[in-house]
Amino acid sequence: MYELVVETDFAAAHSLRGYHGKCENLHGHNWKIQVVLSAGRLDSLGMVLDFKDVKSIADEILEDFDHKNLNDLEYFKKDNPTTENVSRALYAEFSKKLPKGVSVRKVTVWESDRCGASYFE
Repeated sequence: MYELVVETDFAAAHSLRGYHGKCENLHGHNWKIQVVLSAGRLDSLGMVLDFKDVKSIADEILEDFDHKNLNDLEYFKKDNPTTENVSRALYAEFSKKLPKGVSVRKVTVWESDRCGASYFE
């Protein structure tokens, strides 16, 4: 099994409904994203997937998140836009866009340098 790791980021705001504290107020983060992809085989060039293709997929997905209020996104109409739920939403989006034979192993989202959450199946 091979793993490919790509990191990127986006900026967005959110507020946590039902939370009692500062995070119930609208506030923003510079979110760091780490995506781990896996494949059992390499392509004819010896790659899981070209890094530029992964970055392009990430850019396409993050276009919907970047400089937005996450509470306004469909993903978070019911669920709070917590770091945990953001990682799950990104996992789902990456899973839809990868070529056959490549899968998402894990998505980790960092809302600060020291606080993050991962989603994997």
